Amino acid sequence: MDFSISEEYNMLKSSMREFVKRELLPLEKSFLERDISLWTEPGPQIAKADMERLLRESKKLGFWGLEVEEKFGGQGLGMLAKTLVQEEMSKSFVGFSFHGFLLPPDAPNLYYLHSCCVGNQREKYFVPYCENQLDSAMACTEPGAGSDVSGLKTTAVRKGDKWVINGTKTFISKCDKENLFFILIAVTDKDAPAKDRFTAFLIDRDMPGVRIGREIPVIGAMPTWDLILEDVTVGDDAILGEIGKAFIPLQNRFGVRRIEVACRCTGMAERLIQMMIDQANTRTTFGEPLANRQTVQNWIADSTIELETVRWLLYYAAWKSDQGIEDLRNEGSMLKVAATEMLTRVADRAIQVHGGVGLSKELGIEYVARMVRIWRILEGPSEIHRWTLGRTILKQKKPYNGFVLAKDNGD
Repeated sequence: MDFSISEEYNMLKSSMREFVKRELLPLEKSFLERDISLWTEPGPQIAKADMERLLRESKKLGFWGLEVEEKFGGQGLGMLAKTLVQEEMSKSFVGFSFHGFLLPPDAPNLYYLHSCCVGNQREKYFVPYCENQLDSAMACTEPGAGSDVSGLKTTAVRKGDKWVINGTKTFISKCDKENLFFILIAVTDKDAPAKDRFTAFLIDRDMPGVRIGREIPVIGAMPTWDLILEDVTVGDDAILGEIGKAFIPLQNRFGVRRIEVACRCTGMAERLIQMMIDQANTRTTFGEPLANRQTVQNWIADSTIELETVRWLLYYAAWKSDQGIEDLRNEGSMLKVAATEMLTRVADRAIQVHGGVGLSKELGIEYVARMVRIWRILEGPSEIHRWTLGRTILKQKKPYNGFVLAKDNGD
């Protein structure tokens, strides 16, 4: 088996490493200061001029659309390339936050759109999305339905040759953006089995009947909103994929996001471990450096073991995606749990190594601790992933083997 990373991919990593040093690290102080004032002074966490420069420079260096096919203006390199670049980018607090600096296009919806867009949907939505002319947000979660999508109440009712959509979504991101469309999940047959009950619709933010509700304050710099739909009327050309068949593409889309979350976690875990190493080698207590304390040595050793364990699972999942394997639900669940819980422990140890200053907003470790607490809920809580993975394994009546690419681990 070949575990090497190609020269091209290593060059991408090196290029992003230099970009982080030159462009992102100098913004960290203002980024963390802005985080303190977000809820009293709403607005972007990165100044508009800085964001425009970051987007311009990152595009010039070829970081946009790494996994987008060349015919759509991308690099055509796949998920592993994007994983390596995002991991490197996430070693900066600015690149670690989803609502900080984000390389376009946002990967999960990219994969969903690429898989399901048909006809003029490619020209109207997919191509502009690839070129960062449009942005998208997933609209699935509702006040009474999160991980359990069978509880969704938003309906799309057929009336003549149109669909009329009514309902309320919650915790929807990016609603403050104007060039936005939603991938909205609605019930089209409430009596059907769960896997045949839902349909995805492409809904423009400025459509009649679409209303942005309250902004919902949450931990960290991740603003979300209620999304209200009142008699939103669309034709069949707004259906993304097949009627009643949104469940599997939606689950595959979540798998991509969960892999992306793991990229962020491994990148930031490496940054925090480096901070722990630096602190242990320079801080002296009771006449000896912290590096001589066995407890501190254990914290750094355990953090390194856990990071490398997650990293190998991450790279393999990305490689499987590049082999054309779309169903990464199991890998996504394992990564989501392993990566977020790993970073939770690493952040806690990093705070402990730094003592009182580790609690300060100045260092940024507490920012990571807050953000990763969100990610243990975002894209499915750990308990749900353990439940679904365990249920799948028990149904198969044999241990899961992720190295089997054929259907030996199938349904």
